[in-house]
Amino acid sequence: MSLRLRLAGTFAFVALITAAAVALATPVIVGRGFAQIESGASLTPGQGPGRGPGAMAGIHAQQVQQETTVTLIVIAIAAAAGASLIGVLLASRIAQPLDTLEVAAAAVAHGDLGRRSGLGGRTDEIGSLGRSFDAMASELEQAQAARRRFFQDVVHELKTPLAVIDATTIAVLDGVYQHEDRHLETIRDQSRLLTRIVDDLRTIGLAEAGDLPLRRAPIDVGVLIADVTRAFAARAEGAGVRLAIDAPGGLAVDGDVDRLRQVLGALLDNAIRHTPRGGIVTIESRVADRRVRISVRDSGPGIDPEDLPHLFDRFYQADPARDRSTGTSGLGLAIVRALVEAHGGTAGAENDPAGGARFWIELDLGGVSIPTRSSSIR
Repeated sequence: MSLRLRLAGTFAFVALITAAAVALATPVIVGRGFAQIESGASLTPGQGPGRGPGAMAGIHAQQVQQETTVTLIVIAIAAAAGASLIGVLLASRIAQPLDTLEVAAAAVAHGDLGRRSGLGGRTDEIGSLGRSFDAMASELEQAQAARRRFFQDVVHELKTPLAVIDATTIAVLDGVYQHEDRHLETIRDQSRLLTRIVDDLRTIGLAEAGDLPLRRAPIDVGVLIADVTRAFAARAEGAGVRLAIDAPGGLAVDGDVDRLRQVLGALLDNAIRHTPRGGIVTIESRVADRRVRISVRDSGPGIDPEDLPHLFDRFYQADPARDRSTGTSGLGLAIVRALVEAHGGTAGAENDPAGGARFWIELDLGGVSIPTRSSSIR
């Protein structure tokens, strides 16, 4: 039963008890009053002026009327007081879950994010409120854990290049290493990696806060894919990977072309790194429900299902043995998701039934589709 019905029932119950008590007492009291009037009329009339039978009967009737009125008032007050007491008890019972929720809210406010209301099993409005509270507390707990994990990851990612720079510098200064360019190149490369990590974190922060400036304009999806694919052609050739395009012409989206190039570049870079020599990476675009889906599909070993939900997390490593020797910041996919969501789109990943992994982004359609044509770049 809903809380509104319970409260309405409580008020109606209090009123009903009061009315019932008065209704049951009234006939008895009125009957007794009439009996007293009738008995008073048969009394021997007094003597003296103004003491006739009519006068005596009138005085007696007034007294009985007053007594009856007072009795009814007392009965009504007593009935109202009793009914109100019952109403208070019922209202307290109804309000008890709110006290429980208040205690849980105070605990969460003081940092106990594991506290739950325990009201989720109710079927009324309080139960709905309890479930909403529990969901909010759970999200806060997850956000706190993610924030703590993020800071730990940042410390870990920054510590490695800083340690390399420090060790190399000390070795050169102490004469363990000669003053050679290769040692300076090590310091330079690690410094660039630090800069890239900081820049990537800044980009993600701005995108998630909605403060990243986007120079939006209509973008031809086919041209965008072709440009990014050409930019990675030499990289793919060096890795022994073939790039292929399977996309229709005439598709357009509204977005920042530089940021979307960055997104596709990160997906292509990731696919090439995880595709064995002799494999193929295919860039596709399709239209579904007024949205354009751009996919980057590789012929690599695929992704462990346990890793799929976390691939776009900051610094997440599906391969624990992976290091930063390639100069990557570990934020590429996190940037992809942040930039795509800043465009109002979505990003995801899945294993392709035919083998390999597929990373995709979806953006609102801004153009008209025409028949598909495929091409490849070697």
